[in-house]
Amino acid sequence: MITELFLKGRLAQAIGNEERAAMEDSVDDVIELGPRTRLVKRGELVEHSYYLMDGFMIRYLDDRRGMRQSVGIQVPGDWVDLHSFPMKRLDHDVCSLGPTKLAVFKHERLAELVRAFPRFTRIMWFSTLLDAAMHREWVFRLGRLNAEGRFAHLICEVAERLSFVGQFDGQHLDVPLTQTDFAEACGISAIHANRTFRIMREGGLIRNEEGKSGLTILDHDALKKIGEYDGDYLYGDGELALDPPYLPDGH
Repeated sequence: MITELFLKGRLAQAIGNEERAAMEDSVDDVIELGPRTRLVKRGELVEHSYYLMDGFMIRYLDDRRGMRQSVGIQVPGDWVDLHSFPMKRLDHDVCSLGPTKLAVFKHERLAELVRAFPRFTRIMWFSTLLDAAMHREWVFRLGRLNAEGRFAHLICEVAERLSFVGQFDGQHLDVPLTQTDFAEACGISAIHANRTFRIMREGGLIRNEEGKSGLTILDHDALKKIGEYDGDYLYGDGELALDPPYLPDGH
């Protein structure tokens, strides 16, 4: 099943069999991208939305000097640019981190889907609101944490999101994020990122090889403490979870 990871660990139980089948039938194509390939350019007219089946994507903005600020990371089971469905143009670029596989949904097919299944509109809305919750947490991370805290928070978030979809073993974070990627996501220089990783390695928090992607978490609890991390905003099993999982039907 192409969309089997959509909202897994969150609201997936609320998606009915008929709705799931209709979503599968709405897939127009499946494409693959190589590493570091731009999928959507800021400002261009978009007629499709993309669902990430495998791999990792990143959203980013470049300043006038060409310095990059990453504003979001997408993991398997995420919609990469669902908000392009109503907005038509993105205010940022979207790029693959490593090899990726994506399902392509024409906007006209999505329109048919929500017309046929009004409750599915709420499901998609919930998905975009999860993105908004993560964006708020990224603002908190950048505004209130030091470099080590920012790195720790990002590591914990990606690990938890991968746990939802069964792609994290509790230790190794097999994500193609380099030190430069961490720097761009956490608003620091590459030199500062290198120094921060060294401090975290020497502190027994993580193990990684300089210049290579992926890392091993050695002390998850300490990372959560340093990063002031509380994953409730991901609406999984925390205080904000929908228990039992439900989706209002509007009646």
